[in-house]
This record gives sequence, structure tokens and C-alpha cells, in this order.
Amino acid sequence: MPYNCEQIAMRHSHSSKAAVVEPAIDDRLPLLKRVQEILGVDQLRSDQELVARVEQGLSTKTLDGLRRCGLNDDELYTLVVPRRTLTHRRARRESLSREESDRVVRIARIAALAEHVFGEHERAWKWLRASQRQFRSRNPVQMLSTEAGARLVEELLYRIDEGMAA
Repeated sequence: MPYNCEQIAMRHSHSSKAAVVEPAIDDRLPLLKRVQEILGVDQLRSDQELVARVEQGLSTKTLDGLRRCGLNDDELYTLVVPRRTLTHRRARRESLSREESDRVVRIARIAALAEHVFGEHERAWKWLRASQRQFRSRNPVQMLSTEAGARLVEELLYRIDEGMAA
């Protein structure tokens, strides 16, 4: 199961396993706040609140946030929602489906973590688009098409952050 924003913040702070169970509020806010900024949603107080929004279906406007963050149109249409479906959703003023909303959050979560690990937006996206031998020469963005792939990207980011990636 992938890490939530609370666990990401705790893992980065190199706290004990016991601390993951009850993370300090201040430790989890930076990544959750960055996910919130990317998505362009109102203040999120917890990962549970984010889950509730995903279950309701996020606004198609959250896709604009992914674009501003660094995702291009081809990646967006491949990873989240086909162009034609998005056009219909916007014309009918419909929200994204639960599955599409989950994909949006997956990408935002990985982008926020990459920015945190690399310290700056440009370096993070350069890495996210570079082929990685661990992914059989695919780039991390391509791996985000599945939750299993996103998990591998997340684990590699943690190894880089902890100085264990070769």
C-alpha cells in the first residue's frame, strides 16, 4: 500500500516506527499542503479529508493544477483521462470519476514527494521524465499509470532521499 502524506512526512523525518502511527501534525503538513497547492483545492486538514474528496470526485479544474505543476497534455490524457472524455465532462460540468480523481492524487502525491526529495521543482520533473534502469528504462511518469508503478517510484524516491539509491 502506498504511503499517505502523513507517512511520507514521518519517513522523511527519520522517526521511529512508533511515530508513523501518530505523526506530529507539523511533520505531515508540508507534503499535504503541497498536494493541496498542486490540486488547487481548499485547505486539507488530513489525508482522510483528501480521501473523501477523491470518493466524491474532484473537479476537472484539478487537472489545470497538474499542468501547472509540470504534467503535459499527452501525459494527462494518458495517465488520468482521455481527451474526449474530459471534453464531455467539462461540457456537462461533471466531476472526475473516483478512479480518475485517484489518479490525479497519485500524480500530485508523487510530484510533491519528488519536489521534496530534489529540493526544487525543475530538478524533480527532470528526474520524473528521465529513464530509470530500475524501471526497465521507463521514466517515473510512465510508471504512474498504475498504483503498483507509483509505489515503485515512491520507494525509489525514498531510497534517493535516504542516500541508498545507486
